[in-house]
Amino acid sequence: MLWSALTLQLGYNATLVTIGATLLGIAAGVTGTFLYLRKRALVSDAISHATLPGVGLAFILMVLLGGDGRSLPGLLLGAAISSWIGLLCVNWLTRHTRLSEDAAIGAVLSVFFGFGIVLLTVIQSLGSGRAAGLEGFLLGATAGMLFNEALVIAVGGALTLVAVVILRRPMTLLAFDPEYAAARGINVARMDLAIMALALAVTVIGLKIVGLILIVAMLIIPPVSARFWTDRTDHMVLVSGLCGGVASWIGAAVSASAPALPTGPIIVLTSFALFVLSLLLAPRRGVLAAVIRHRRFQRRVHLRQGLLALAQGQPIYEAYTMRLLRRSGLAHADGVPTDIGKARAAKALRDETRWQLVRRDQAFESAAALYDGLRDIETVLTPDQIQEIDRRMGGPREVTP
Repeated sequence: MLWSALTLQLGYNATLVTIGATLLGIAAGVTGTFLYLRKRALVSDAISHATLPGVGLAFILMVLLGGDGRSLPGLLLGAAISSWIGLLCVNWLTRHTRLSEDAAIGAVLSVFFGFGIVLLTVIQSLGSGRAAGLEGFLLGATAGMLFNEALVIAVGGALTLVAVVILRRPMTLLAFDPEYAAARGINVARMDLAIMALALAVTVIGLKIVGLILIVAMLIIPPVSARFWTDRTDHMVLVSGLCGGVASWIGAAVSASAPALPTGPIIVLTSFALFVLSLLLAPRRGVLAAVIRHRRFQRRVHLRQGLLALAQGQPIYEAYTMRLLRRSGLAHADGVPTDIGKARAAKALRDETRWQLVRRDQAFESAAALYDGLRDIETVLTPDQIQEIDRRMGGPREVTP
């Protein structure tokens, strides 16, 4: 069942949901990158919760006009207008009052969401219109998705991606250096609104699949996961889109293969699983890489201290240090250095003396700043400089290659 869902062979409706969710995930991951870099992650939460009154008002308006109130384009248009008003309220409160942005977001989020819940309660009591299932916009409802609904989601996601491609350079510049962006002639306020508008678009088109409560996870978790893998913005955008698309594809397939499982929450949990994998396995920023780096650093410290102890004829009491020296072929089991160990120990002691002289001489101030007790002096000073230091020490003038 799962393999059939992943390969789009489980049926027409499951295929529609999987394709629509994947496109939404890619758009959410790419768009959310700029929210994350701009440090506006919480704004997406306000946008999503502000959609609920628009859904309710759009439903009521369509019923009053003689419709059944379930037209997805009409509901999404109402959600877009409502969330845009909520976004403008957040910006106005932040700019014209003493409220911080997080306080403004909390106020707008709670008021709009509360108003939306009241509207849903009123709608359930109406005698006209097909109100049943409208609460699916809270957590998403993909069962029985029609072709035109999937088409709206796919087109909306594609247009959002096109807009991101067009605006990626000014948005990237704004995310890292707003002052420089303003100096380059970029209208910072308008570009901020453009980023929020893209987040709004993803939020609105994602209501049917994930729901307004969980859509914020699709905007934020993929960029956070991507950040573990790269330091470059363009690569981060691609990785974030990939994470969002893969999480949505797998989550929708899992939900389709087990109909009792809701699509939106499964997508979010899959995205979180990718985040955990990134947290643990990313080559530079992951937990495993950090543990390996720490172990390597610890090993280098113990070897260095052991070599200095061998060079000075001091006993080695640390069992781990002794074990490293033996495994490296630098010392025997009784603590007596091997021939290779004697040479390495003499070199370590000579380098330590060289570093002490370098740190005392202001002429080598820049080189001394790189001293960490482990760095080879040959990686910092030229052979001529090392020969000059050896001359001052009265030691050998030839530099060991």
